[in-house]
Order: sequence, then C-alpha cells, then structure tokens
Amino acid sequence: MSHPTVNFATYLKDYPDERGYFGPFGGAYLPPQLEPAFKEIAHAYHTICHSSKFISELRRIRREFQGRPTPVYHCERLSNKLGSCQIYLKREDLNHTGAHKLNHCMGEGLLASFMGKKKLIAETGAGQHGVALATAAAYFGLECDIYMGAVDIKKQAPNVSRMKLLGARVIPATHGLQTLKEAVDAAFEAYLREYESAIYCIGSVVGPHPFPLMVRDFQMVVGVEAREQFQEMTGFLPDAVVASVGGGSNAIGIFSAFLNDPVQLYGVEPLGLGAEMGQHAASVTYGQPGVMHGFKSIMLKDEAGEPAPVYSVASGLDYPSVGPEHAFLHELGRVNYVKADDRQALQAFYNLARLEGIIPALESSHAVAYAMEIARQRKQGSILVNLSGRGDKDMDYVIEKYGYGEDLLL
Repeated sequence: MSHPTVNFATYLKDYPDERGYFGPFGGAYLPPQLEPAFKEIAHAYHTICHSSKFISELRRIRREFQGRPTPVYHCERLSNKLGSCQIYLKREDLNHTGAHKLNHCMGEGLLASFMGKKKLIAETGAGQHGVALATAAAYFGLECDIYMGAVDIKKQAPNVSRMKLLGARVIPATHGLQTLKEAVDAAFEAYLREYESAIYCIGSVVGPHPFPLMVRDFQMVVGVEAREQFQEMTGFLPDAVVASVGGGSNAIGIFSAFLNDPVQLYGVEPLGLGAEMGQHAASVTYGQPGVMHGFKSIMLKDEAGEPAPVYSVASGLDYPSVGPEHAFLHELGRVNYVKADDRQALQAFYNLARLEGIIPALESSHAVAYAMEIARQRKQGSILVNLSGRGDKDMDYVIEKYGYGEDLLL
C-alpha cells in the first residue's frame, strides 16, 4: 500500500507518467481506430498547456466570462448549530452556469478551437457538465451533442432545457439503467463515428489518458484559489478539506492544492440507500481494480465482473468507477474516502438552505453532510468544503419526492 518514492512536493509534475498512469491506475484502453484520435488530443494539449497565449486567454475567460475567482464563505450559523468547529465553503456554485464543470469545459472548448474541431461531444449525469459544455460550445461557435440517460433527463428537466436553449442537441441513452454509465457508452460510440471533426469532452477526471490529466489541470484553479483565500481569511490552512466524489473532478480540483500540506483530505462517496449492490455508488469503498470506459481504476463489479448497477439521489454521482488518480491517492493513503447516504445528503441540503441561504446541488450536499459529521465530533478547528454546484436543478425533484425537509432540520 505504501509508496515511499512519492514526493508530494513534486507530485503534480510526476503523475501521471507519460503513458497516463497514476501508479497502477489510468492508461488508455482504446479500440484501435480511436488510438490516433486520443494521441492527437494529447499532443495538442501538451503543445498548448505551456503556451502563454493559451494560458492568458483561459485566464481572461475565467475572469470576464466565468466570474472567477469564486469566494470562500464562512458558514457561521450552521457551524454554531453543530458545535465550535467552523465550516467554510468554496463557492463553486457561484461559477457561471452554477457549478465547477465550466472550469474544464472552457478549457476543452479552447483546445477544440485550437485543433480546428467543429463539434463537442459529451455525456452528462446531473446535467451540469452538459450545461457547461453547451455554454462553451455557444461561446466558441461550435456544435454540441450531449448524451444523457433517459432517467436523468426526467430528473434534471431544468438542465435539459438549459442545454437546448444554449443550442445543444440532447440525445437520450435508452439502454440498460438509462443513467450516467449508459450516457458514457453512447457518447463513446458517437465519438467513434465522428472523431475526425469532433472532440470528446469527458465530464470528469475519468476516461482514457490524457483526460484525467487535462481535467485535473483545468480544475486546479479551485484549489489554488481556495488555499490562498482561506489563508487570507484566517491566517491558517484548514484542518480538513472535503469534497464529493463521483468521477471526482471537483475533488481533485480542490485536493490538488493541499496534497503537500498537513491537511486531512476527505472524498465523500454516495452510500445511497445502503451497502447492498445496486443501492449505492461508493466505488472506492466497495470496488476492486478493473477497466471501464478506457481506463483502469477501482470499479464496482457484479458477479460476472461487469460494471455493477449503481444508485444515488445525486445523478452526478451514480457512476460505477472513479478517476484513476483517486484510486492512486486512496492506495497511497493520502485521501480518506468516506461515505454519506441519501438521508445525510438531504439533511445537508435542507439545513444549508435554511441556515445559510444557500441551496446546494445534491452532489455537493454529500460533502456538506460529511463536514457536518466532522464538525459534530471535533471541539475546534476548521473544515473547507468544495461546494461544487448549486441546487436549482434539484429543487423540483427534491420537493416532489421529499417535501421541505421539516423532519431533517437541525
């Protein structure tokens, strides 16, 4: 389990290696016809990621279009209800389009423009990645096809409307469980047909190399900002940093800045309705090594060794694997992968709304829920949560199914 050679001072330069591996995890497991396409993306990215022109343009977009930097906010009322440990939020819900996803979508759109591609193709679960990519496509004048599970299309109607309003085609995935895994399957199949004129913009730190690297690099802005802001606000580093983990992009985004600091890192997986197969999507907790969607990581498997059915109240977390870097950080013991179930996430959702005037995404609510658990247990200290998205997209679904949560209020 231990990797004594890992130096966290140089970790971000050392990993992934040139083949896209984080220790034993990662790589690119592709059909032969897609290998040249992914090599083309990797070459283009490595060409421009150190280009001052590309970096300055991305910084201008973040400042003028996205509204970055997003603030860090102290949840005083929530903290005081729980005890004396203080909870802070990195407000990615205030990023344009309402979540952290635009951080990498604008980068991927800029890369597609550089490569001369005409179309962006992607999958989406909760719809936030789809909205962000449709936004990027509109900004750069590109076509956009978004594949989404038919079940998620019903659950996330406001985001589906946003994508269409922005000019994207929303294409339902109607096989299997009709959720995020099936959307990824459908998007991959489409990319196989259109890779010469399109680029596949993966929505998390998953997929074949170079996507786990690229998405991490684009999301690192969250951690870099938050670390500086927190120290400016308090004079200290936080004792713990907490983020929800489905594929893992918002978590890698904030963790990356703290890897070499004496800070505890917690990745919160969705326990859903319980530990039985099909009732949760806690890949690191209950999974085992395997290859899926072109990369090796930890994944949930059924008796036949195929990707297991998964569930979470949060559509953006119901994925049966996790980014390869998370699998590696778990193996290293640098990040603690923990769980929050549907009820805990809903309690966080309602209480953050009532006590702080912030309606969080159900995905982000899992991180808030675990931060609340830590705050109950500790007598002092501070916790920084990546509030990865806002809950407008979830309100209709939550109210229809669970009401206004009076029984869950602190």
